[in-house]
Amino acid sequence: METHIHQFEPVYNQNSHILILGTFPSIKSRETHFYYGHPQNRFWKVLAAILKSPIPSSIEEKKAFLLGHSIAVWDVIKSCDIHGSSDISIRNVIPNDITRITLSAPITHIYANGQKAYDLFLRYCANPSSLPITKLPSTSPANASYSLERLTKEWCCIQKNVPEAFHASGTSQ
Repeated sequence: METHIHQFEPVYNQNSHILILGTFPSIKSRETHFYYGHPQNRFWKVLAAILKSPIPSSIEEKKAFLLGHSIAVWDVIKSCDIHGSSDISIRNVIPNDITRITLSAPITHIYANGQKAYDLFLRYCANPSSLPITKLPSTSPANASYSLERLTKEWCCIQKNVPEAFHASGTSQ
């Protein structure tokens, strides 16, 4: 077990309406210094399919994609003891202050990327506005029981909270 500190900032702006929370960056994400950096993680493919957009590849494209669709992304954990990328091994959690986003952006809904993110959010995070939170199946490659098609179907629920102007184009009209 090693203690790790989250090394990169959340992605959000004044137009972010939904917040997607993970647990803590995987080894690959820590190496790339951005969210969902493991090539087998299906996060970017799922969102692109739902929002009918090309799959972003560079960090700048990913940031533009998220912000262009009114999506904020962060992780529940600021620091923890973790073995590799294993969520099951997480101990000694210090949470991120999620209110940093929820009080400065018009967030209407929070989505947890997996059971562990959901459980950690409920246990450690303040939710002063009592925003609704929905648990979605993890896009991690460790969640092998979910195909890309099945994940996309389950994640489609986020569409109802993305402002209509941001659905297909990724920009406000």
